[in-house]
Amino acid sequence: MPRGDKSAYTDKQKRKAEHIEQGYEDRGVGKEEAERRAWATVNKETGGGKKSGSGRGKVENHAPSRKGGRLGGAAAASRPAAERSASAKKAAATRKRNAASK
Repeated sequence: MPRGDKSAYTDKQKRKAEHIEQGYEDRGVGKEEAERRAWATVNKETGGGKKSGSGRGKVENHAPSRKGGRLGGAAAASRPAAERSASAKKAAATRKRNAASK
């Protein structure tokens, strides 16, 4: 089986990766990077692709999904107020521009 082959994953894992990937793309992450992050999260949570056999299932660990939200803001807090304000204005302009194009 070549690297990157997703046939060993369950339908639920594939749906979860697709959903996570969509979330990253909505936040402006590139397609390939979003896919990489999504599968990394699924692998971390579920232990990779599922193998057949009774009793081989493991409990999912949802910590990797929560981790990202808790990390946010640490970098911004160390930046000067003027820099944060300029960044926020730029982001607002981008959101306004993207909303107008939809």
